[in-house]
Amino acid sequence: MQARVSDARAPGFWPLAFVFALFVLFMYGPMLTIFVLSFQGPEGGLTFPLRGVSLHWFHKLAEGLGTVDIGAAFRRSLLLGAVVTAFTVALSVLAGLAFRKRLRGGNALFYVTVASLIMPSIIVSLGIGLQFRLIDSGVKSALAAMGAEGLLENYGTALGLMTSALGAHLTWTLPFGLLIMFAVFNRFNPAYEEAARDLGATPWQAFRHVVLPLIGPSVVGIGMFGFTLSWDEIARTSQAIGDVNTLPLELQGLTSTVTTPAIYALGTVTTVVSFLVMGVTVGLAMWLGRRQGKALP
Repeated sequence: MQARVSDARAPGFWPLAFVFALFVLFMYGPMLTIFVLSFQGPEGGLTFPLRGVSLHWFHKLAEGLGTVDIGAAFRRSLLLGAVVTAFTVALSVLAGLAFRKRLRGGNALFYVTVASLIMPSIIVSLGIGLQFRLIDSGVKSALAAMGAEGLLENYGTALGLMTSALGAHLTWTLPFGLLIMFAVFNRFNPAYEEAARDLGATPWQAFRHVVLPLIGPSVVGIGMFGFTLSWDEIARTSQAIGDVNTLPLELQGLTSTVTTPAIYALGTVTTVVSFLVMGVTVGLAMWLGRRQGKALP
């Protein structure tokens, strides 16, 4: 009798389950639709019904979409995502370590860093773009004043993938990394680190052999955040990247010119890359978590 009572569904279970199913469909339905339509045959269009099943549009994507070099944009996005990930992980870990102690002006620094999360992305992009254009004006004025005509003629702009675009992406990824590290160190037990110091370990040895293995899964998670947030960023990149485009910007531009399922094939490729990164990250975090569990008594 008791088992039957415990197995009974609450009166609101099925309505809530229906709402949850609608939420999941709303979240992942568009992605699944694009995924299915990208595998259409040569006669396929942008809408259902599905006309054949093939890899035709992926081959078309590999050949190129008009004047757009998808391969170059793909490599630029990968490079930018990798560099953003490295900076996000390094700066977040260092900031987390620094904020373990009370810092003069630390509260103001924290609020300034996190403020970029609530600012409109396009405003951040416009501000960074304007800042680098002012730098361009200053550099050109200085070169003209020095009479360096050759350098002035060859000077282009400070706007670029590894300058303004990198800074714009870090304004988006660093606050997330910082918040994660704060949460990690708030529940970090310093007894392990103190024990290592008592045994004669240097600060670097204590960090490398004790602290880093313990926070390793969280550091991997920060890396995943850094890459995925950079990989599909549009608004903060649009006004700050200069003369080249990342893959999301090219994809946004192609939505108004490409009228074949090749655009869906491109969307599928970018989504698969995101899922691969998340899968590798989850696997690495689980492996580090198991190592951490074995190491602790």
